Amino acid sequence: MIDIKNVSKWYGSFQVLTDCTTHVSKGDVMVVCGPSGSGKSTLIKTVNGLEPFQKGEILVNGQSVGDPKTNLSKLRSHIGMVFQNFELFPHLSIRQNLTLGQIKVLGRSEEEATEKGLKYLDRVGLLAQKDKFPGQLSGGQQQRVAIARALSMDPFAMLFDEPTSALDPEMINEVLDVMVGLAQEGMTMMVVTHEMGFAKRVANRIVFMDKGYIVEDCSKDEFFGSPRSDRARDFLAKIIH
Repeated sequence: MIDIKNVSKWYGSFQVLTDCTTHVSKGDVMVVCGPSGSGKSTLIKTVNGLEPFQKGEILVNGQSVGDPKTNLSKLRSHIGMVFQNFELFPHLSIRQNLTLGQIKVLGRSEEEATEKGLKYLDRVGLLAQKDKFPGQLSGGQQQRVAIARALSMDPFAMLFDEPTSALDPEMINEVLDVMVGLAQEGMTMMVVTHEMGFAKRVANRIVFMDKGYIVEDCSKDEFFGSPRSDRARDFLAKIIH
């Protein structure tokens, strides 16, 4: 579903991604991990064109993300994206946050968009909050609304960019539980996270990055059982202990 081939990216003279190659197949749950500044978030944002890249190719369902002829808005409408900081519209109610993209981008009627949005709001356990505004919800609740909003667009894959890093520790599990449920239902997911417990529980693939390189790209069992690189072993020793 997602093919990343020899992708490199620079900010001016600073190279932030170097020859990154990996792929996400249908039903994969790929966790992208590594130290801060390793290029994880940049890599995931190149997948739907939020970050341009200067070299290589990214294909999403056979469409080239870097091709100027590709309609990125249409492509993004099929890939759910959940950010660190929720990105909800503060002046709109939860219900309006869920329906706006469906109406504007997918052309759904308000009635259809509302039905779909409330179905997913119920799915994340927040149906009772539909008439509130984002500022009236906790961080964990806002992130669950963001997930429901992304799911309302009927994406074929979901991208998560450190979805729990802005949350208080006690709110993290309520978001991870929703993500675990999605994974168990077969949703294709690419997740940038430091939550190694989540990675151990639901990932089938781990990509480990350092200094803009993909250092490891292997099964979960390989990564946690016998990582090939010294850098990954060092990282795991620090994280797990």
